[in-house]
Amino acid sequence: MTRFGYVAATVLVVDLFAALFLAQHWRQPRPRLLWNASASAPIGLYRVAAIDHPRVGDLVVLTPPALLAGLMARRGYLPRGVPLVKRVAGLPGARICRDGSVVTIAGHAAAIARPRDAGGRALPSWRGCRVVGGGELLLLNPGLDSFDGRYFGAIEATGLVGRAIPILTREAAHSPLRWHGWRGAAATPLLSKGGKSCH
Repeated sequence: MTRFGYVAATVLVVDLFAALFLAQHWRQPRPRLLWNASASAPIGLYRVAAIDHPRVGDLVVLTPPALLAGLMARRGYLPRGVPLVKRVAGLPGARICRDGSVVTIAGHAAAIARPRDAGGRALPSWRGCRVVGGGELLLLNPGLDSFDGRYFGAIEATGLVGRAIPILTREAAHSPLRWHGWRGAAATPLLSKGGKSCH
């Protein structure tokens, strides 16, 4: 091969890698698997599936807005760069209210907010009623200790990564692991209550 041939081949390879890099950047890849270590949702391994229109009840993965991410990092709730795993409780158009510690959706009690966290620090609060706006979601998990919409209200859904589908989870720290399958099939325990393997 001539010198010109080597230069042309090198330029072609560099161009190919640049094109692949840009294509990957524009595609904005999503994580395929996620380990949730927060007890506000079942701890364990999840598959993350693309989702365009979440529904009430969906367990979603969402990157929190910068101000919320900063607050959670400062308080040690969740490190920066780690997404939230929360249930969708309210969609655009839902009327949500907080009166004292009670959060309601369409007039029905949905969650109770605590005044302070486990460290004794005052938790954020919102009050009054509002309608969840277009492009927003109200996220609430069942656990009383969940840092979610009961404290920060509805948030922008621009950070929505996908729907969390459980693969291998446990409901509580000492609960047995449950295998849900790669597609979120029926749960089966992997360990008995005594910690011995089940066959």
